[in-house]
Amino acid sequence: MHVSDEKDLGRKSLFDNKPLHGAEATLSGFEHVNRYWDRAASVVVAKILPGEFYVTRNPEVIATTLGSCVSACLWDEVNGIGGMNHFMLPLTDVEASKVTWGNIVSDATRYGNYAMEHLINEMLKNGAARRNLRAKVFGGGKVLNQRNDVGRKNADFVLLYLHQEQIELVAQDLGDVYPRKVLFDPLTGKARVKKIRSMHNDTIINRERDYQQSIGTKPVEGDIELF
Repeated sequence: MHVSDEKDLGRKSLFDNKPLHGAEATLSGFEHVNRYWDRAASVVVAKILPGEFYVTRNPEVIATTLGSCVSACLWDEVNGIGGMNHFMLPLTDVEASKVTWGNIVSDATRYGNYAMEHLINEMLKNGAARRNLRAKVFGGGKVLNQRNDVGRKNADFVLLYLHQEQIELVAQDLGDVYPRKVLFDPLTGKARVKKIRSMHNDTIINRERDYQQSIGTKPVEGDIELF
């Protein structure tokens, strides 16, 4: 996506005047996350899949594509750190003692309660202060033709979680029937969301069934909003 595609909401673009910082190392434990150089935007992009999350102090962008899944974008602008998760289901009753995380993401982080816990804990471990945390949340679309609206459950969960943890919610774009592509600047909290209004029907379904596969379908039509 190019900056010229954005709606003019009177805000500086997420990608304006980004320096070339492609060489910074990731924080320990996040080496597995796919990172690439976006030539058009002149920025490093870390792309996360369902069940993954990413925390960074680098001037880079975190990206993902959401169907019924939800991503919470958290940042501490004071200490210069932020991160994003991508979870598929709201809750699991897996015992905490069985949940491990390191260089390989645990399957438990597919679930909202563990995805949120790990994201927050990794941010705090790397210098964030809980009192400074702010959040923006995206996703939860009803993209599957099923009676059970998993997207709504995911959305309801993340809103309740942030309320209970007393983390300020700055913006949200939840629900509807469209998948979304999300780009998040973890140092400033700026986010850009593109609703994907036309794509192959099985793309999001396959991606959410198997979070090891990445999106390969190029959207035909969409619109972009800043949050």
